[in-house]
Amino acid sequence: MNREFWKRASKGVDRMTKIVEDLDVITKFESEKIKLDLKNFDVVQLAKEIMDELEIRASNGNIKLIFNKSYREPMMVMCDRDKIGQVFQNLIINAINYSEEGKEVEVRFYDIEENFLIEVSDQGLGIEEKHLARLFERFYRVDKSRARNKGGTGLGLAIVKHIVEAHNQSISVRSSIGKGSTFSFTLKKIKK
Repeated sequence: MNREFWKRASKGVDRMTKIVEDLDVITKFESEKIKLDLKNFDVVQLAKEIMDELEIRASNGNIKLIFNKSYREPMMVMCDRDKIGQVFQNLIINAINYSEEGKEVEVRFYDIEENFLIEVSDQGLGIEEKHLARLFERFYRVDKSRARNKGGTGLGLAIVKHIVEAHNQSISVRSSIGKGSTFSFTLKKIKK
């Protein structure tokens, strides 16, 4: 009895700690106290590293992490590598959490004029259109019971939006019920 109580209490403390940490990150972005550590790097390689880190988590749900094609040429950007890594991590974890067993999470890159368009797609339940405009708000959840079971704080997409916008770029989402969701963001490319 005591062991189970302490186990639940510990999970609650961990969850509260994560919420405080996430709120701290958002507050720093909003007060412009976060300095970006801008460096040149290959954004495809970063995505691959994050996907490799999340492979076990995905395979536990029988979900496959894939690129839509092979990317042989580097796609060089000047961004804060750690922060963009967090964007990939948050989007891919959400895609894993909301995908059905046996489905795929796909990452795609497109070269469009001065930017790269990056997409993270799942084959999950999809999101009703009425929720799309509010997805990037703090604590907003489409399905509160399911998100709580997955351990989310309701702050991940708000953090993603702040990071992308701190790079003077944009993020959007499109979704179809029963088919899944696609989160798209842009990063300025380094001209060759």
